[in-house]
Amino acid sequence: MKEYQLIVIGLGPAGMAVTSMAVSMGLDVLAIEDHKIGGECLNYGCIPSKSLLKAAEAKHNSETLEKFGLKSFSPEIEDPLQIVRNKIQSINGNKTNNVFEKADLILNKGKAKFIDEHTVEVGNEQYKGKNIFISTGTKPFVPPIPGLKEVPILTNSNLFEQKSIPETLTIIGGGAIGSEMAQAFARLGSKVTLVQMDPHLIPVGDEDAGRLLEEVFKEENIEVYNSTNIEKVEEKNNKIYTYTDKGTFESDKILVATGRTPVLEPLALENGGIEYDKKGINVDSYYRTNKNHIYAIGDCNGKSLLSHAAMHQGMLALMNALSPEPIESFKNENWLVPWSVFTEPEVAQVGLTEKQAKEKNIEYMPIQMEYKNYGRAIADSKTEGFIKVLADNTGKIYGATIIGESASELIHEWTLAMQNGLSMFNIAMTQHSFPTISTLNSMIAQQWMTKMVQSGAMEQMMSMM
Repeated sequence: MKEYQLIVIGLGPAGMAVTSMAVSMGLDVLAIEDHKIGGECLNYGCIPSKSLLKAAEAKHNSETLEKFGLKSFSPEIEDPLQIVRNKIQSINGNKTNNVFEKADLILNKGKAKFIDEHTVEVGNEQYKGKNIFISTGTKPFVPPIPGLKEVPILTNSNLFEQKSIPETLTIIGGGAIGSEMAQAFARLGSKVTLVQMDPHLIPVGDEDAGRLLEEVFKEENIEVYNSTNIEKVEEKNNKIYTYTDKGTFESDKILVATGRTPVLEPLALENGGIEYDKKGINVDSYYRTNKNHIYAIGDCNGKSLLSHAAMHQGMLALMNALSPEPIESFKNENWLVPWSVFTEPEVAQVGLTEKQAKEKNIEYMPIQMEYKNYGRAIADSKTEGFIKVLADNTGKIYGATIIGESASELIHEWTLAMQNGLSMFNIAMTQHSFPTISTLNSMIAQQWMTKMVQSGAMEQMMSMM
């Protein structure tokens, strides 16, 4: 039985990060993947959804050219879903496999399961590892709505395998996946109805941002039903009917986008003595399970269901595994996790929302800057949106919400500032190339400075210089 320094189970973002770093360090690595390299993100999530959104954006832009003084037209739909599949195949063929040239790779030969805390089995072969990294990710959660499991549902796992754009589409869930796909399919010709139990779109984020996104959706003829109870779902005459307390919705297809659940069952974790619960594998601040040589990284530990967080966890966990003692600065709670939703306008968040700040009894002032008040946004016809920053009179930043053009890019300046204890004053005094969209970050920080002066706190502000 061959023994490895590292065994990595699951080759999504977290597993790929560990494997690529470990082999570059010259470590002996066994990488195991029972399906496709890249996991959900590359094959069924982040990347294909962005490809479809870009196709939908191109069509939408061609139909709204009047805002630039040009004649609009409506392009004929050919096969955007096939283009998405072609792009994913290209990435898989040209990019991901190169990562594993120096690792032993077991691909599509069965699921890994633990025999004991140092041994895993794939098929009929067993392998020993000094350190083992579990990165098996999550799968779509299907809620216990009566009849839902009896109808042909779509999730992100099979959505991009569709051969055509449905005429009508019902979406259950208003989070990132539900909102992105609502806009993409609506722009590509579907009549979309989005139904959810939550009170506003992107429920984990800022309510004002969610409400603004809903206004945009209404302008694009996407029907949104918040705070809605779904009573049952059934199929009749090749149509799917969704019965709710706000009416019955008929559609050709139904997309379920109601969250994720960890993939743990094939692992036989009990054989390794590894503790877990319904949220995922239990880990400490260093991503160690109750067995210190076994790490659980990415979605399967339930800490943050985001691809960039998974990659970051993989990097930190590997560095901790190679260190004689855990590295204090590499603890999970030391690192902020921003997130973005790639609708148009985009939505991004880091740190606390207003609701969360109030729940924590934090004294803050909300500073808000509207896109419509900035010349570059007007020139680009991208005036929908705002930046909202929560700060106090010392300039400490508690959170930032952005909805608007390039929100997913702008959020990183606030993440860097908060991560490193920089203040609103630091942002205000950083020169931003004009007229970039990122100048909005500088402008909102300058608004904070103005409020400080108006409040009579000029002396305190000057002491920060």
